[in-house]
Amino acid sequence: MRIEDYALIGDTQSAALIGRNGSIDWLCLPRFDSPSCFARLLGDESNGSWRLAAAGRDTAARRAYLEDSLVLETVWETPTGTVRVVDFMPVRSGNPDLVRVVEGLSGTVEMTTEIRIRFDYGRIVPWVRRTGAHLHAVGGPDSVWIHSPIPLHGGDYRHEATFTVAAGERLPFVFTWHPSHQPQPPAIDPLAELGLTVDAWRHWVSRCGYRGPWRDAVVRSLITLKALTYSPTGGIVAAPTTSLPEHLGGVRNWDYRYCWLRDAAMTLDALLRAGYVEEADAWRVWLLRAIAGRPEDHQIMYGVAGERRLPEMTLDWLPGYENSAPVRIGNGAAGQFQLDVYGQVVNALYRARKRGMPPDDYTWSLLVKGAEFLEHNWDQPDEGLWEVRGPRRHFVHSKVMAWVAADRMVRIIEELGRHGDVERWRALRDRIHAEVCDKGYDPERNTFTQSYGSHELDAALLQIPIVGFLPPDDPRVTGTITAVERELMTDGFVLRYPIAEDNPVDGLPGGEGAFLACSFWLAEARALTGRHDDAVQLFERLIHLANDVGLLAEEYDPRTGRQLGNFPQAFTHVHLIHTAQALSGTNRIMAARAGS
Repeated sequence: MRIEDYALIGDTQSAALIGRNGSIDWLCLPRFDSPSCFARLLGDESNGSWRLAAAGRDTAARRAYLEDSLVLETVWETPTGTVRVVDFMPVRSGNPDLVRVVEGLSGTVEMTTEIRIRFDYGRIVPWVRRTGAHLHAVGGPDSVWIHSPIPLHGGDYRHEATFTVAAGERLPFVFTWHPSHQPQPPAIDPLAELGLTVDAWRHWVSRCGYRGPWRDAVVRSLITLKALTYSPTGGIVAAPTTSLPEHLGGVRNWDYRYCWLRDAAMTLDALLRAGYVEEADAWRVWLLRAIAGRPEDHQIMYGVAGERRLPEMTLDWLPGYENSAPVRIGNGAAGQFQLDVYGQVVNALYRARKRGMPPDDYTWSLLVKGAEFLEHNWDQPDEGLWEVRGPRRHFVHSKVMAWVAADRMVRIIEELGRHGDVERWRALRDRIHAEVCDKGYDPERNTFTQSYGSHELDAALLQIPIVGFLPPDDPRVTGTITAVERELMTDGFVLRYPIAEDNPVDGLPGGEGAFLACSFWLAEARALTGRHDDAVQLFERLIHLANDVGLLAEEYDPRTGRQLGNFPQAFTHVHLIHTAQALSGTNRIMAARAGS
């Protein structure tokens, strides 16, 4: 399966990827960052999967999410009849469940199913025994019950069956995980849970406040962001997968099943713009727990419950997606210094207050302490937004976001009535602004650069007008946009920065695809600078890259026409929402001008 051949289901605590061939190839339980039960995505059948499909059919006829939900319907057509498979994970009330319901639509269809359970990222083959009509698999701390309406036959470390479904029949399969030291959990009613799950998603989507022309793409992105939220704590993971490559066969393979403050802050902003204040407040509470302590000890990412230890290691028994090794779990970037995170967090909390989130003294104290740390450290080099594994640099985007932190501190005091030393933060803001314009701008080329004194560009510079560092009509802004279009675009999509032998900025070999969020930034920047038609054209080209169920990965390779990187990617869907909202706003402005 290509990365874009997968669809997502989840219960806002974990998630599964299901291919067009009816195979669940990735599932980690009980949390997003737990070891997997199915890991074929990063290996082969021997690493675990569960296929449920029409016999003799490699690919389903079509699939779609049921209305505005995360319930997936896959239709299989054969010469003798048609069936539908409904896949979902019920809203969790105890142990996690995964449900697959086979429904006969017409005639009769022969179906096949094959399940290979492999715990610990495909390494542990469990001991499986039959208990009545059910299977019970145990391996170390993990235990799974499979409730099947038809007998499953074992052999060669797998269980399989062939069966016939007639029109009107409904056969539910239930996969339930629980800790192996605990007793068997009570069985759920899968058909009742189907209705409850659909209703829960419908109710959540009904709160969406977006009313623009790209409603389907925005709502699907919002549902995806909600699915990547760990509901017990409010933490938001960057993606439900690890080690899907940024370059096929390359080493740029990272574990994204954690909560980046930057990504989560941007996700929060997208949810707020769409009217989801409850999620914003839950994230704020998660943030306060996660970063409690000294500001100098803050990390750029945490586990879903606020864990700080995320040691990076490789899983040598997995060959990687299309032999893209190594497969990594954990993320060494947790120990990096990234200045921009402070600006993202302060900006998100400022916008949350502007949109109705109630004030909180503890939050304000935290922001003040963070700003004090930034006041004494903003002029230090860092690893930057892209988490380079080369030497630290004075990245211009990092400094711009440090300016954002100081600017939002001023605004919180002036606009929201907080007591604070506004002159202190105003002076810091002005000092950062002056240095960036002096050291981060190349007057000969009329563009800001990736870092002080460098020749290279960086797509993150497109954020300059978006965050308000300079007005959109400033010649330095339009010059930077023009330079990015000239030097960082490939086949109409935007690269993060130049990757070449003579530019070892990130300390890694090999190339990568076009980073989709960067292309969304370009569309938004074009809109802000009055190039509305160009912005809409690029935006619609980008949303058409989504797969058949509306999902986008981290990157896109225009040479092969394939999505790359972890999937689905919160960062990509966040900026789809931001850009749609920006373009909808400029649409209204243009309509008002035309009317006047």
